[in-house]
Amino acid sequence: MSALSTVVVVTWRGRDHITACLDALAAQKSPHRMIVVDNASDDGTAELISGHEVVRLPRNRGYAGGLAAVLDLVDTPYVAWLNDDAVPDPSWLSELENALEAEPDAAAATSSILLTDGSTQSVGVALTSDGYGKDVVLAGREVFGFCGGAALLRTSELRAAGGVPAGFFCYYEDTDTAWRLRLAGHRVISVGPARVRHRHGASTRPGSPLFHRWNERNRLLMLLRCAPASVAVRELARFLVITALLPVRKDVPDAANFRIGLRLRVLGEVLIRMPVTVVQRLVIGARSKVTRQRVWRDWAGR
Repeated sequence: MSALSTVVVVTWRGRDHITACLDALAAQKSPHRMIVVDNASDDGTAELISGHEVVRLPRNRGYAGGLAAVLDLVDTPYVAWLNDDAVPDPSWLSELENALEAEPDAAAATSSILLTDGSTQSVGVALTSDGYGKDVVLAGREVFGFCGGAALLRTSELRAAGGVPAGFFCYYEDTDTAWRLRLAGHRVISVGPARVRHRHGASTRPGSPLFHRWNERNRLLMLLRCAPASVAVRELARFLVITALLPVRKDVPDAANFRIGLRLRVLGEVLIRMPVTVVQRLVIGARSKVTRQRVWRDWAGR
């Protein structure tokens, strides 16, 4: 039986958890191809994955960069994204494949991602009224977007929508991709029986300055690329105003994303990328079949 899917696992210094991920993939009921992308690990990970199909990058290009680096190598109808600290159930891949086979207008299927204590981390991603992507733990069949830690996408539709935003490095590559798939007229579905256990934060540190820098920067870049112009300008202006008022505020939250230095760096990185981002926005708009306003009206704040 030929494989329907290629599972891409991106790793960086994954020595302590990647073996469990790869063992779980070996136990999948559905035949598949697997590509491990090693982001120049220097902790012994390379030795642990040496028996698999490995693409070793010369430097750490992040999760988004790793996915983008091997998209052209995928020769199956579906491509799965899987975190190296995730352990899927044996039926995980077959559940996702069956769901997409049954619903041809869906371009992506997201999993039930459980934390190690059994609680739910995500069954899909919602779009908030201020343009953030937010994991949801209760959802119907259809969701705005997928969690990139464990999802299955149609390879041809991903490529047609522009692939993976490699420059994001880490975070929001999934929500940005969901935006573009929806602009192309496709659906995203949640598949409850496709379960994955996730050691959340094993590869990155949620709440750290780097985490907030990537999140804030990539949210703004995503909106500038995909959202209605009024929304993108509003959120960029709001970010600027909040940053400018921080020195005189008395109730500043004690979080890294409210530190002036971090926010100024985010603004600088967004401004440097602005010319390229505007070109990307025009390209995305030119190939869209659904208006940005329609997607925003249908999904923001739900």
